[in-house]
Order: sequence, then structure tokens, then C-alpha cells
Amino acid sequence: MHTSIEQIVNQVKRVVESNKRSEIRLNANGGNSILLVCPPDQEDSYIDTIKNTMGPEIYKIIDLNTILVTYVQDNKKEIDESFELLKGSVHQIFKAPEGEVGPDLFSCIMNEISDSFNADRIPVLINTGSLYGSDIENIHIMESEVVMKSSIPLVVLYPGTKEGDHIMFLSVRPASKYRCMIVN
Repeated sequence: MHTSIEQIVNQVKRVVESNKRSEIRLNANGGNSILLVCPPDQEDSYIDTIKNTMGPEIYKIIDLNTILVTYVQDNKKEIDESFELLKGSVHQIFKAPEGEVGPDLFSCIMNEISDSFNADRIPVLINTGSLYGSDIENIHIMESEVVMKSSIPLVVLYPGTKEGDHIMFLSVRPASKYRCMIVN
């Protein structure tokens, strides 16, 4: 039997809106995230369903495409300089090395998630494919202190395919399943 996109999204809603949020932590190895895996060619349909069923009173839809574009527009000069300086480590433009603090894409994403938690709304990340090549992995977000310590779970729409026991991000890279409950 084929499960519809609406049924899958409603399954996620039932888990995050229930009083059984501990089920997420049990299934996520202590994590606080749900990885909603969707076939990459159906991502737009999933996004439409999420937008139509996950209302703003409970959820905050966080579009990573928008955050990336805003980050690049706001930091164009610094990015140009960093690109020239960091030719061999371009990924550091988007995610500062461990221990360094600065305006990077990762911080922008984490600020949006934190704002959602502070507003008592469940953050739902969409368009996560925009992170490909940025050195920002779903595990970095899921294992962040902000997400791990929140009483509210994080939902990540994740374009991927299953190959055996592995989930392949955008059908090309193995994904980490460690700190999340998988729904697909």
C-alpha cells in the first residue's frame, strides 16, 4: 500500500503535537529531531503539503533557500574576500571552524531555529538541499545545544533516497541517522 504525502506529514504532526514527545528522543538516540525523508523529485509536493497543513500557530517553516540567499546578499563583500582567501577551504565561508564565532550561514540557521523555539513554535526546515557543499550537515544542526536542550522538537524535510539501510542525501551522499527519528 502506498502512503500519501498528506498521511506522512500528518504522521509527523501527530508525533510532535502529542504528549508522547519522549518517543522522539527514544527513537532518535537521545536526539530531539525528526528527519522527514522524501524522494528528491517530490520535495516540492512535500513542501506544499507542509505549508498547507502545518499552520503558523504551532509551526515555523524555515526555508533554507531564503536564509542562504539573504546571507549571501548581506555578506557579499565578506564572502568575496573569504572566497579569495579560503580557496582550498570554501566550506568555511558557510560554517566557521570549531571554536570560531562569526557571521556564518550556520549561525543564521541556528538563530532562526532558536527564535522558533523561543516563540514556542516547532521549527520545520525545508529546502535543505541548499546546504549541499556548505559543510553544514544535518547532524550539526540536530546535535546543536539549542536543538538538544529544547522541549520542542525540530522537523527536517530531507530530500533523500533509501539504498539498503542507508539514506542518501539528494541520492548522492550518505546521511547521518543518529540523532533523529526517521519518518518516510
